[in-house]
Amino acid sequence: MAAEPRLDSLYSKLMNEEDARVCKDIPDSACSDVPQNFFLQVLANTLTSLGDTLTNPKTTLAWLLGVVGAPVALIAWLVPIRESGSMLPQLLIAAWIRRLPYRRGVWVCGSLLQAAALLAMGAVAWFFEGALAGGLIIACLIVFSLARGLCSVASKDVIGKTVPKTRRGRLNGLATSLSGWLALAFGVYCLIYPPNDDDMLFYAALLIGAALLWMLAALVYRRIDEAPGATEGGGNAFSHALGNISLLRDDAPFRRFVVTRALLLCSALSAPYYVVLARDVESGFGMLGAFLVTNGLASSLSAGVWGRMSDASSRQVLIRAALLASLLGPLVIAVDRWANLPDALHAWLFPLAFFVLGIAHAGVRVGRKTYVLDMAGGNKRTDYVSVGNSVIGLILLATGLFGLLSGLIGAAGMLLLLSAIGLLGALLATTLPEVQQD
Repeated sequence: MAAEPRLDSLYSKLMNEEDARVCKDIPDSACSDVPQNFFLQVLANTLTSLGDTLTNPKTTLAWLLGVVGAPVALIAWLVPIRESGSMLPQLLIAAWIRRLPYRRGVWVCGSLLQAAALLAMGAVAWFFEGALAGGLIIACLIVFSLARGLCSVASKDVIGKTVPKTRRGRLNGLATSLSGWLALAFGVYCLIYPPNDDDMLFYAALLIGAALLWMLAALVYRRIDEAPGATEGGGNAFSHALGNISLLRDDAPFRRFVVTRALLLCSALSAPYYVVLARDVESGFGMLGAFLVTNGLASSLSAGVWGRMSDASSRQVLIRAALLASLLGPLVIAVDRWANLPDALHAWLFPLAFFVLGIAHAGVRVGRKTYVLDMAGGNKRTDYVSVGNSVIGLILLATGLFGLLSGLIGAAGMLLLLSAIGLLGALLATTLPEVQQD
């Protein structure tokens, strides 16, 4: 392949090493294909991350249900279904995937299913309205979320077989950074050219464009040269799933990681409360556009740095990112209540805080992905991912109860509560074992 020497050179410069084919914790047969596989996965992950931005349940899908006249109760379920729907079935999915020596095709299938679900959403919105349209869109979202589960389990295993240890953090960081720059561009566009509320064509184009991104990602991903993996333990899915639950009881390091990851959900759950507080501040600019821009900028600037740090110690990344997210909440509330800032500066307080939170959240995401990849190999990695994601999915569904609590203590109270939870996560992360040793 003519491009192979150039890929080797680019990979060597990116990794700051002379030999682009350094192999650790992957099959020897995959060693020569590391640079190509690395960049193919970066591109595929970048495309799907951008697609996630275009179909964000807090923006695009929420608007879509609103414009078709769906009940408000359905809108409230968008985020829980989108996030937890992809995680909860992974115990069963993982057992099926274990039977397959090649798992690349599972990711491709999941990506195409997500594209089909998005196209179906657009068709439903065009031809139906009211509760029926809302119910059908939710059904499409369930299919979309299940397909995300296929991609999640398969991708961890494919990365584990094709990219060496101490290089996986940079893969996740680079993909997150690139998609962040693209999301930033989208935010700037919305800031300059805000769409009209009744511009159905704009939002339909977003759904179609996102579907095309997932299709393109599938074409890219199928070019990955994957070595066959172990297939033992791929028996009855349900019985295997029940057996894997015992990992939480018997595997102390894994159990501690799952609890830590649950506590670090604070970085994601805090975001809406910064937006709520911002609404009380009079400003002369498009607040939503400012949030989109700062969030995209945060991911773009920080993810690559977090990735390099994760390859050295993903444990330290989790600690630092959690501390950053935890200390931010009390600081912002203190400034908001007692600093007496001029109106112009006060208006920028929350987008700036959102920027810092975006940096912290990028660290949590890159750190926990790298940690779970490096703490186990082979089919055990698949088990860790599936059990961990299923548990987190259940917890995410339970966080819907936060809506009741926020009515009692307000947005500021919720930020302080989530900050305390994040601080516990940081403390627990200090007890995790290091997993990046060569």
